[in-house]
Formats: sequence, C-alpha cells, structure tokens
Amino acid sequence: MTLAAGVLGIGHAADALAQTAAVTIAVDATGEGAPLERVWPFYGYDEVNYTTTAPGRDLLRTLGSIDPVAPHIRTHFLLNTGDGTPSLKWGSTNVYTEDASGNPIYSWTLTDGIMDAITGAGALPLVEIGFMPQALSSAPASVAYQNSDAYNLDGGCFYPPKDYDRWAALIAEWASHAKDRYSDVENSWLWELWNEPDIGYWTGTRAEYLMLYDYTEAALHQVLPNASLAGPAVAGAGSALLAQFLKHCATGTNAVTGAAGTRLDMVTFHAKGGTSIVDGHVEMNMGNQLRLHRTGFTTVAAVPAFKQTPIVISEADPDGCAACPVSMLPANAYRNSPAYGAYEVTMMKRTLELEARLGVKVRGLLTWAFLFNDRPYFAGYRTLATNGIHLPVLNAFKLLGSLGGDRLAVTSDGALTLDDILANSVRQQPDVDAMATRNGQNVQILVWNYHDDLVPVQAALVRVTVQLPASFGSGATVTHTRVDESHGDAYTVWVSQGSPQTPTAAQLSALRQAMQPAPLEPARQVDVTNGTVSLDFTLPRFGISLLTLSPASREDADAASPDAAGSVGATQIGGGCSCRVLRQGKHAPPTATWIFVVGSALAWVARGRRRVQRRAKSGHRN
Repeated sequence: MTLAAGVLGIGHAADALAQTAAVTIAVDATGEGAPLERVWPFYGYDEVNYTTTAPGRDLLRTLGSIDPVAPHIRTHFLLNTGDGTPSLKWGSTNVYTEDASGNPIYSWTLTDGIMDAITGAGALPLVEIGFMPQALSSAPASVAYQNSDAYNLDGGCFYPPKDYDRWAALIAEWASHAKDRYSDVENSWLWELWNEPDIGYWTGTRAEYLMLYDYTEAALHQVLPNASLAGPAVAGAGSALLAQFLKHCATGTNAVTGAAGTRLDMVTFHAKGGTSIVDGHVEMNMGNQLRLHRTGFTTVAAVPAFKQTPIVISEADPDGCAACPVSMLPANAYRNSPAYGAYEVTMMKRTLELEARLGVKVRGLLTWAFLFNDRPYFAGYRTLATNGIHLPVLNAFKLLGSLGGDRLAVTSDGALTLDDILANSVRQQPDVDAMATRNGQNVQILVWNYHDDLVPVQAALVRVTVQLPASFGSGATVTHTRVDESHGDAYTVWVSQGSPQTPTAAQLSALRQAMQPAPLEPARQVDVTNGTVSLDFTLPRFGISLLTLSPASREDADAASPDAAGSVGATQIGGGCSCRVLRQGKHAPPTATWIFVVGSALAWVARGRRRVQRRAKSGHRN
C-alpha cells in the first residue's frame, strides 16, 4: 500500500459510529447581514505556458464559471526570454530582445495568447511583473540564464536590470499594449512586482528591489493611472524586506522623483502552513498558517499610511512546493484528499476573523495550485486537477463559489476559537464550523469538519438550526451538497479501480462522474416550526456540506414528500452536472433531467459505499 493511500484512508466504516455528542450550529437568517467578502477566487502557478494548453484552458474555464466574480490568475515567468515551451517550474514569453545595435524589440505574441486564455475564460490577470529578460539582465556571462534544474533558483533571470530606464520603458510598453488590446485593464487587472525577492528569486540587494519598484510604479501609472500595483510578494510574512518596503513606500526617497514615498495600491506577502509525517500519518498546521497571516497583517497595520491598503496573500498554501509530488515529499499526500479542501475553507473563514480583529483589509488569499501536464494521475502535486479530473480541493472551491449575498451570524459549539487555533493549531478536538449567507430567497450554510491530522476517526453528528425569515412560511425546500471521500472525490474511485495510469474509457467515465460535488440525498420538504428548521446529519472528518434552504411552494410540496428521504435534504447537482448548476436559480434542469441526475448520482454513491464497506470488511483502506 502506498503512503498516499494509507494516510488518506479516513474510514467511512466509522461514519456509522459517529461521536455521540452532536455539534450544534445555529444560524440566524432574520437579521441584517454584511456583504460576503469573496477572498478566495485567486489562483496561481509557475508554469505560465501551461495556460495556453488544452488542459490549461479547460481548467481556466472551470475557474471562471464557479464563482459569481471573475477569479484573478497569477503566474511566474511572464517576462522571461525563450520560445514559450512549457516546462516544470519554468516559462517564457520572449517579450523583450534587442537588435545588434542594442535597440529594444518588443514581442507580445506569446503574452497575448496567455492573457487571451485567461480573459477568454472569464478570469482576470493578477499580473506578476517578472522576471528579467535576458537582454536586460545584469547577470555575469558565466551565469546561465535558465535555472540549472527545476528545483534550483540559480538562473540569470533573477538579476536586477542593467538599465533601469530600459526596464521602465518595457513596463510602459506592456501596459500600453494591454490597454489597447483588452477592455477595462486599468480597473479590473491587478499588478504585482516580482515574486519572493527576499529569497533566491532576486539576487540583487533590498535597495535594488526598492529602486526597481519605484521605476515600475512610475512607468505603470504613467500609462494606467488607476491600475492597482502591489509588492513586495515576500516569501515570508515576517521578512525584514516587508517592513523595509512599507517604510520606503511611506517615507523613503523615491529613486525616480526624488520625493518622499512611492505609491502602493496593495500589499502582498506569502504564507505556507507546513506539513509533516507524524507517527506514520500526515499532519497539517493550520495554526502556523494563521500565525503567518497575523504576522503579515500586524506588519502592515504598524505603518499608518497603509493600514487600510488592501492585502493579497499572493500565495497562501498548506505547504511550500507545488511541484514536489508525494514521491519526493511524502507529507504531500494530503493533496489528493478532501483534507486539502477542508483546510482551504477553514483558512478562509479564520483569516476573515483575523482581518476583523486587526482592522486591516484583505483583498484575496491566492491558492498556488493549477495543473501539471503530462504527469501521472494523482501523483500528489499541488494541483486542482490531474489529467482533466478535478480534485476534491477544486470541489471545495465550487462550494465556496456557490455562496452569495450577505453573510449571516453563525455560532457552533464544535468550533475552536481563533485564539486556540493560533496557539495550538487543530490537534485535539476537530474544528466543526460553518459560514452562512442569505442570497435573495435562499439561505445557504457551508459546514465543514477540519483537523490537522489525517487519521481514521468517527464522523461528527451535526445539528444545524436555522431561524428563517417570515417569507418562508410553514415550509422550506432543502438541498444538501457534499464533498467527502464518498462524494466529489475521484481519487478514492481511482484507488478502487486499482490506481490505473492508463484508465479505460469506462474508468475515465467513472472518474468524471465522481469529480463533482454530489447530492447527499434528494431535495426534500421540511416543516418550519416557529420560524425555525433543524437539520441533522453526520459529517466525516474533512467533509464539507452545502445546505441550501428556499421557501417551499405548493408545486414543490406536491413534488416532494417530507417522508420520502432520510434525515437530511440533498443538492440540485449530480455527479456529472455543470459546475454552474451549483448557483441557486441558474441553469436549473428540467424536472425529468433533474430526477435522472439525482437518481444517477445517488446510485453512484450507493455503489461507492458498498465498495467501501467491502474493502473495510477485507481490511483494505484507501
């Protein structure tokens, strides 16, 4: 048995033996809410040339469809010299070369293809301005321009420019070209200078990075006065460069104007929680992730000029190396499992709590994960999909994307406090918590069960009690969408198939059917008593449930009997449905199609549960 299979088998046979004390989650949907802060539609990756491949375009279209706002996409190597051949942890666009006389030659062909793919998919660029074109690099002749291998940062592309004026001219030309080619670039695109200049991605001094920022800012805003420019994208939230950069932008001498200070529209830094193998299983570290966020927020808040400047954590991830598979780092086994998605959802809510506590303004939390072409199925890279098959983490983002409207007050007696997680991470009891929204006539509750340790445990009993608006009357329609090892998890299906690296057509069909969030049960009617509905269900570790309640109409009441289903309602999507169906009130299928989709999905779930039961009896665990 592989380590990945072993550490991810959290044991559905234990679901029936759920803990005896139920977690109670209370939602008040009658009060005033605040607009939901959508901090999660941000994604990024090293391999910029994967953007224009067929799998890259397909995944971008998915990301552009699962949230009501356009996601922002960040990539490395947008200014690198080369022919655009896709490569692991490398990329190129050849935007800048020079002729024999040293005159600049600008070429936007490859960059246009990348930006066309992003914008054409309904997404927007978070333009990472980097790295240094070969003709501008100050690297010695003895230093090769490209890295010596995928895991070393020793290339000439990470050097300062030998001519800052020519660098500024490149930025101005790029901004002008983007403005002419794309609509509303000035207000919708985001820009960021470099990546992690506090480590090997930058060979220059801190002072040289500050100078580079001054020249970049002047050039960009000369062409796009309203564009949002960010920095310094440091690797560590506690990096000395972050504080130095903020001080420079607030009061330092501008290298271009000679005046005090440089304009800064957003602050960016990175945070990686850390994973390890403990007693033979993967252990994650939510506490460290949030402590890093707190450190970065505190550093920003300490500079009065920037306390309310939007913050984007432009890489916020459970670990540090997206391109390191399980075969290299066994602790990365969490990536194929629902644990990754539960981590992301938990991190989003807890970071919003930190934002409120520290009085800062969070714009986004970027997930540094996309895809790796031509790699084995489920190899354990930090990705959203593998060979076109969506991973459970992507399904978590589909559920997050389904939330809309105003955020509601939620209490959970199974939730840890923010202070407890900051101090101790999630190492004792699990964190069973929720977010809720009211969007028009719909009330939605996203519930999750997170823990740092990937070990077999009993499922949690959960009771969700919702105080509903008077418009619901005496009845509500409930749907229930789930992501866990039996729902929206193609990995467990692939393992049950024997982990084929060349799946048959039938196996691929099964994987595609299993790669969407799935209904727990058919939609059903529930009574509203004294304005309240209570819903009971079990939630396995790392499971995520999306409950949607809408007022029941007479037609609904005729179509669904309260006694037709078990303890809780289901969802309006099936295993093979379009992601957009997740959004309430959009693209609703005809009744016959709906019945077929739900029936098919439930049949698949039932078959999956029988397989799991058989494996449990035989001593096999995924």
